[in-house]
Amino acid sequence: MSQAPARSTRSTRSTRSTRSARSAADIAAATPADRDRWVDTLRVGSLLVVILGHWLMVVLTDDLQITNALALVPALQPLTWVLQVMPLFFLVGGVAHAHTLESLDRHWPPGPGRYAAFFHRRAVRLLRPTLAFLVVWLLLGVAADLSGLTSRTDAVGRLARDALVMVPQLLWFVGIYLGACAFAPLMRDLHRRWGLRVVGVLVVLAVAVDVVRFNGGPELVGNLNFALVWLALHQLGFAWRDGLLTTGRGWAMAVVGYGAMLLAVTVGPYPTSMVGLPGEAISNMAPPTAALLAQGIGICGLAVVLRPVMDRVLARARVWAAVVLVSPFAMTAFLWHLTALMTVLVTARALGVEQPPVNSALWWLTRPVLFAVLALVTAAFVLLFVRFDRGAPGGAGAEVPDQRRWVDPVTAVSAAVLFFGILIVSIVGVDVLGNRAVFFLVGDVTPAVGFAVLGAGLALLQAPRLVRRPSRA
Repeated sequence: MSQAPARSTRSTRSTRSTRSARSAADIAAATPADRDRWVDTLRVGSLLVVILGHWLMVVLTDDLQITNALALVPALQPLTWVLQVMPLFFLVGGVAHAHTLESLDRHWPPGPGRYAAFFHRRAVRLLRPTLAFLVVWLLLGVAADLSGLTSRTDAVGRLARDALVMVPQLLWFVGIYLGACAFAPLMRDLHRRWGLRVVGVLVVLAVAVDVVRFNGGPELVGNLNFALVWLALHQLGFAWRDGLLTTGRGWAMAVVGYGAMLLAVTVGPYPTSMVGLPGEAISNMAPPTAALLAQGIGICGLAVVLRPVMDRVLARARVWAAVVLVSPFAMTAFLWHLTALMTVLVTARALGVEQPPVNSALWWLTRPVLFAVLALVTAAFVLLFVRFDRGAPGGAGAEVPDQRRWVDPVTAVSAAVLFFGILIVSIVGVDVLGNRAVFFLVGDVTPAVGFAVLGAGLALLQAPRLVRRPSRA
């Protein structure tokens, strides 16, 4: 009698194992032979590393101030040399944009409307989950104001105001990536003509910007590197797609990139951390510096070097199935992971659970527990909001380009307005009723201005679809 349940349990486990294996095999069989599995893995992996890095770094102090563990313990800052993986996401973005443009080439000849068809599809895919995130945080900001929470002068009020700015800061990435998407058709054309020389030119220009900036030039000039640095890394994706990034070149990128970064942070004026830290006079991220570009080239080089090994690993059905199953949730998890973090930290503080001193043995021992709790809370947010992170049906060429001549220029303007709208919101936050001004580029702007610019960009993006096409009758 006692052995029957054991056989039943073994049978159930065997059935589950078989079902899992069959599912993994089905996923592997459905994957096209020319699919670049390592690129897909880098996309998912880079977002997950960013999430874990934020969970590790963000600290809520005893007086309810949001700070960074790297600022409290400078010895941890070299971790950012490998944890700063946003360059990999822009590399992968270049690969994805090249693939989309190639598909559009196969379906439609050159002519008016192609740019609009490309950008609209990519922008909508990125903006749907972003706008869902913003709507929720906008409502939280309104509720905090109406309840009087943000008007309080104590630590709780300061925390509420800081959270309404800090959590939406992650949208800087969305704005910059949308900008790279807007430039993708032009940059691909340049790549087709000049190849890796385009990357070289962008690197030289980015270094020149820093030379001017750190030798008495206007601070404003440094903002050019928001385009030059990220476009250089994005451009590497075109080279990857065309097979130009060989293993030998990958080693050269890794050695030269990390070597230049080490020289920059030890001899040059650059900070050690590759992420921005509170209280630092200079940030490698805002605006991005030549040091960050060097680190980005180095880590992209490591990705190239690891490609043959990872291709073999990802050829295993179960490993690849794990990537495929996680991939649809990665962007939603990225958008909501700081919301989950603030929820858990504030709840823990309300329950009297205090964090151990940063970098203590107990702090490190409790990180896995904290990560597990954060993963569960983030998963709950993902279940609620992943519906907004679904792409439009059909392939890249499914949408017929609108060939009216004004469509492409209007779309280009919408890209510029969206870029600035998202960046403003990421810097000033979502507290539209408090409407506190924050400096942006050349002057102070408020959350209301940020949302107005973002709304104008969305209206321009949708304009070709709201204005009827002339009848061909």
